[in-house]
Amino acid sequence: MDDLPLSDLDAFTAVARERSFRAAARKRGVSASSLSEALRRLEERLGVRLLHRTTRSVTPTEAGERLLERLGPALGEVAAALDKLRDSEDSPGGTLRLNVPIVVARVIMPSIVGRFMKQYPGIRLEIIAEDNFIDVLAAGFDAGVRYDESLAKDMIAVPLGPRTQRFVTTASPAYLKTNGVPQHPRDLLDHKCIRHRFKSGSTALWEFEKGDETITISPPAYLASDSLDLEVSAAVQGLGIIRGFEDFVTPGIATGELVAILEDWESTFPGPFLYYASRRLIPAPLKAFVDFLRAEQRRTSGT
Repeated sequence: MDDLPLSDLDAFTAVARERSFRAAARKRGVSASSLSEALRRLEERLGVRLLHRTTRSVTPTEAGERLLERLGPALGEVAAALDKLRDSEDSPGGTLRLNVPIVVARVIMPSIVGRFMKQYPGIRLEIIAEDNFIDVLAAGFDAGVRYDESLAKDMIAVPLGPRTQRFVTTASPAYLKTNGVPQHPRDLLDHKCIRHRFKSGSTALWEFEKGDETITISPPAYLASDSLDLEVSAAVQGLGIIRGFEDFVTPGIATGELVAILEDWESTFPGPFLYYASRRLIPAPLKAFVDFLRAEQRRTSGT
């Protein structure tokens, strides 16, 4: 009997309390015939008559009275639980775990996190910043943030943050005075360069664009590190030329500690995406974050 439909039990409770199929149907917003069919199924499954039915009245049998006495509180608890669940959808709680690249955690997430958590104070947020391309779902994360070239094809992607970002090339005035100013990307092959190395051991190539021309080089790494802060500091100290996210070197350019070079070869690329597994139902905290990001994109794009 553990597979009895809850809807049939609820139909019995409604009719037994109202002492009328029509009155119960009006209250439930269904047809009287559907309630009658539900009672027929329930009595057949139980092998017990639950209601006395005549053309003038509907009253519970002795067995029906006993069942109604036990079902009433139980169905009330179920209704309360469903109401609480609906309330949680309007004001979701729980934990949202995100895996994001270090650069995204540094330059994009801070402002997003502040606005999101003020809008959804019941959600606890855990953000792990790393550059390893892990399986975020297998690692226990609800979603990850990646750039387009790293997105798995079977995932849903939602734009996060600015839709266009730039790579820029910079060096300190002292370095350029001593070593000269490169005029072409290939000139970098003869310079001391500061390269970013991921924890996997790979080093990103340097790609330059000018009009329809694209040049990709892998200059020798005079200094290689997985610390963006250390790389920028090294460039400020005159140890070499650095190329990376504009957001990281903008403060140094503003103070004059760094100078932008090869500006006509700066390249742009699409901003990052939040991605998560394609499925019909997603956890309430993740759904809230997805809705928040989509609203942010509409706000910034003016649509």
